[in-house]
Amino acid sequence: MVSFDNTKIAFQSKSNLGLTKAFYLFKLMGNPFLSKIGAILAHWALNLRLPVKAMVKNTVFQQFCGGETIDECAVKIEALAKYNIKTILDYSVEYKASEKDFDRTMKQTLASLDFSSKITNIPFAVFKITGVGRFELLEKVNSSKPLNESEQQEYDRVLHRIEKICKKAHQYKIPVMIDAEESWIQDAIDGIVEDMMKEYNKEKAIIYNTLQMYRWDRLDYLKRAHKESQHEGYFLGMKLVRGAYMEKENERAQKMGYTTPIQPNKKSSDRDYDLALEYACENNSGIAICAGTHNEDSSKYLLQLMKLYKIEKNDPKVYFAQLLGMSDHISFNLADAGYNTVKYVPYGPVKEVLPYLIRRAEENTSIAGQTSRELNLIMKERRRRRRNR
Repeated sequence: MVSFDNTKIAFQSKSNLGLTKAFYLFKLMGNPFLSKIGAILAHWALNLRLPVKAMVKNTVFQQFCGGETIDECAVKIEALAKYNIKTILDYSVEYKASEKDFDRTMKQTLASLDFSSKITNIPFAVFKITGVGRFELLEKVNSSKPLNESEQQEYDRVLHRIEKICKKAHQYKIPVMIDAEESWIQDAIDGIVEDMMKEYNKEKAIIYNTLQMYRWDRLDYLKRAHKESQHEGYFLGMKLVRGAYMEKENERAQKMGYTTPIQPNKKSSDRDYDLALEYACENNSGIAICAGTHNEDSSKYLLQLMKLYKIEKNDPKVYFAQLLGMSDHISFNLADAGYNTVKYVPYGPVKEVLPYLIRRAEENTSIAGQTSRELNLIMKERRRRRRNR
């Protein structure tokens, strides 16, 4: 069984200086007050065009992002590949709402597919549907309200962008993952993704949907989607995550007076996540999964399931995924043992990627034990290196 406590393997890509920088960065993020103030000041300074870009780029951006452009990410991609870790390029510019922005996101996703087709270390592409279409429009589609003529034309452009990405992914045979979003637009997203799967997943899983398992209805959805794929004769692709919008979901449900889609507690989320892994492995012949998790127990459970169902380490229908800059003890030890492992590598202009970086800081602050676990492992490796000088 793979050990996630082997810090020599976990941090083999980091120099002593790199390890020290990571230590102080996680130390800062472990303090909720300093983390929040730092995010506000960075956002304020960049908006005022103060000369702080270099500082941001050499600290938090360097830890969690690959570069400002696809070409800049090449160094990070090559560095990860040395340790058998592949890359998912993620254009992480968010909260845009113009047709120009939507076309730019589509072009960036197409460019990442073109780039991926030329090298072997990028097994997936990824995008958000709100990156290529307006949130309010998707919300209206989700509620089954009729669109007026202008809205229908706008929606047709959204579908055209998605179709263009999925068609190129199929052409290159490079799977593309479509991220999950808020529950009040997710039914619309599910419908679009299912249509793309029917079109492009006939030979293997090219189009992947994403399931946020902190929702109590997603396990049932996985089973329904599998039955539908069997009936229609296509492969099911699923990225499994716990989720990213919990507070927003609960607040909206309470405000509007409907039952929250969020699980009652973390234990329920963990249970459904692991049950989804089990269902996917049990049906490995027709379901391809990417387990996006920083949870050690779920990662270990997937290893046990692969052994139980005799799934090979390099089976292309099972991938482990973590974010760049986080949970290296999981990624590097899995990759060292020969399992399919990928890192999400976000990229984009520093100012535009700042919302993503702020979420990473908040995530490390809010997830119980996340920052302390990262710090403890880094300190353990620093002690090991000092002993072996």
